[in-house]
Amino acid sequence: MAIEIPRCIETTISAPLLQWSFEGLRTALSVGSMVGFMAFLELLIMFMRPDIVDRDNRVRVVSPEDMLSTYDFVIIGGGSAGGVLANRLTENADWNVLLLEAGDDEGVISEIPAMFLNIQRTYMDWAFKTEPSTNYCKGMINNQCSWPRGKALGGSSAINYMLYVRANRKDYDIWRDLGNPGWGYDDILPYFMKAENISISDLRESPYHGTKGYLTVETYKYKHPIGSYFMKAIQEMGYDEVDSNGETQTGAAYPQGTLQNGLRCSVAKAYLRSISNRSNLHISTNSMVHKILINETTKKAYGVEFVRENVRYTVRAKNEVILSAGSVQSPQLLMLSGIGPKKDLEEIGIRVILDSPGVGQNLQDHVALGGLTYLIDPPYNLSTSTFSAAEQFLIQREGPLYDASLSEVLAFINTRYVNSSEDYPDIQLYFGSTADNLNKAGIEHGFGVRTDFYDSLNADIIGNDSYGVIPLLLRPKSRGYIKLRNSNITSPPIIVPNYFDDPHDLNVLAEGAVVVYNFSQTPTMKKLNATANPNLISECAHLNFPSHDYWRCYSRFYSLTIYHPTSTCKMGPDDDGMAVVDPRLRVRGVEGLRVVDASIMPNIVSGNTNAPVIMIAEKAADLIKEDWCVYPRARNQSADSDANGNSTSRLELEGESGSRAAGNAGGVEGKAPTKGVAGGGGGGGQRPLHLRKKYIYSICH
Repeated sequence: MAIEIPRCIETTISAPLLQWSFEGLRTALSVGSMVGFMAFLELLIMFMRPDIVDRDNRVRVVSPEDMLSTYDFVIIGGGSAGGVLANRLTENADWNVLLLEAGDDEGVISEIPAMFLNIQRTYMDWAFKTEPSTNYCKGMINNQCSWPRGKALGGSSAINYMLYVRANRKDYDIWRDLGNPGWGYDDILPYFMKAENISISDLRESPYHGTKGYLTVETYKYKHPIGSYFMKAIQEMGYDEVDSNGETQTGAAYPQGTLQNGLRCSVAKAYLRSISNRSNLHISTNSMVHKILINETTKKAYGVEFVRENVRYTVRAKNEVILSAGSVQSPQLLMLSGIGPKKDLEEIGIRVILDSPGVGQNLQDHVALGGLTYLIDPPYNLSTSTFSAAEQFLIQREGPLYDASLSEVLAFINTRYVNSSEDYPDIQLYFGSTADNLNKAGIEHGFGVRTDFYDSLNADIIGNDSYGVIPLLLRPKSRGYIKLRNSNITSPPIIVPNYFDDPHDLNVLAEGAVVVYNFSQTPTMKKLNATANPNLISECAHLNFPSHDYWRCYSRFYSLTIYHPTSTCKMGPDDDGMAVVDPRLRVRGVEGLRVVDASIMPNIVSGNTNAPVIMIAEKAADLIKEDWCVYPRARNQSADSDANGNSTSRLELEGESGSRAAGNAGGVEGKAPTKGVAGGGGGGGQRPLHLRKKYIYSICH
């Protein structure tokens, strides 16, 4: 049947070609080819959704010939932290910044909220696996948990579930009380607000939300009708509807997401596309950093070595190298550069520059339970096919592809293991309009579930009306680690999360599963005839269902990461021997090197980690500006002034940044980076990097 294309669709593609593309989409679905479906969907987006293609604002990638040999700052990793830093540091027009990203630009498919599982294990994902274990992920292929990590501009913000969650205020006060001044909740709230442009009308006047930031925050565009039932049922359990990013975390909410007009708003879209014409920022994609260059005598970082298109380059950093590669690869790169536990490095033949025992240690993650499926008799009829959903998305710009199907409602609840009066919940619940029995291909692809395990858990219920709930452990006590497999950057590191190493974690998560079962017994869910999946895990079937013992057993089989690894380069005070960075995020024992990403968290936060990482980067940008004594100000306004605008301290200078006198680590400004042994030689062209602007600066002493 021919597809009717409205005249209002903005496209220069002929109608026959569009018809052919739609037929390809239909055929791919009819034969069960998700790869084919995604290929034709991407093609149709290119034809019909110029708002997604966003050709005029996409990031410009610098050619190797136009790169300089020396930059003021070199940022490793173009993800959630690196993108923010690249934007904020280049606000100073006298600073040249190079942003290095191992992946490519984010793909157009990633903009579709409902496709988040499908873009895992693609070119945008590092697709890490944990080491095999007999204590967790026993239902997964080879007993290994899948650990997706973003490999694209925007990093994991380009492949995650887009949930905007700030965590709990107590998390940050604990950071402060551990000896990290400036990281309490009152200190970091302004940075959450600085980043944010809240588009939810009821929250735009909230004292907890910002309206002028780069990061757009919305509710999801498509609202599944079961969401209202979820909200009513959780209220029947005693929890109010709240703004979990506001005064109170405990309760339930329709989730806030990093979205713009219903589409994914990654850090690349928010912070990099918006400054794509800023001439003092160079972005190099497909650039794999192999090593941070450190002077062994002075212990000063002075540059990086990276490979792009099989050619090895060296660039210098006048001021700092900033490592923002995430909680897996930041410690990996530190260790490959000679910073880490001395014994471990020596065992694989890496020359030790600094014995830093905390690198790669203290790994924390939010472990969750998958597969909690409940059958229902829905009082609504939603029979939209995947093909029809794609049509709606492409033509009407609406429909279920704009949905957050795994989290129609988000709740933070208390188990018996916490004091419910303290507003410090220990379980997060994702209430989904879909469940495992409705998405075999997506579950096996995204979570790495074994086919036989999936089939046994979903026998005789495939395609039945259902909902799913995922309980997540907010504050694990177990600690894992990251270690090098060998001295090759292309070898994935050893990842051992040690889920359930502390029995407390297993008890709390089992309690969360009991809460999920009790939720199905509320009056509202009883009206839908909510019934637990009758299929049990065979290895746990001897235990009473739905007892705590059963759920403890279940947890070891259907363990999931919710993509929140943290704390492997933790921040800490001088007397903490395992602290990798100080409270200003400077690597202890090495000058000119900072780490800015989730790895610096002393403890994991009680909620999703993407918004906190963006906050960390916003704060880090100010710390860097302070440390380099650069405070752009309006002309005739000093850095410090009283309420009447009178100068109180710092000297005003017009002209060059004080950082220009900070020393040159090598190289000649304006020339291309050094090419090396990975192939190709020769030099590169020269061009002015930016038109210099005048600022008013303060001098620090």
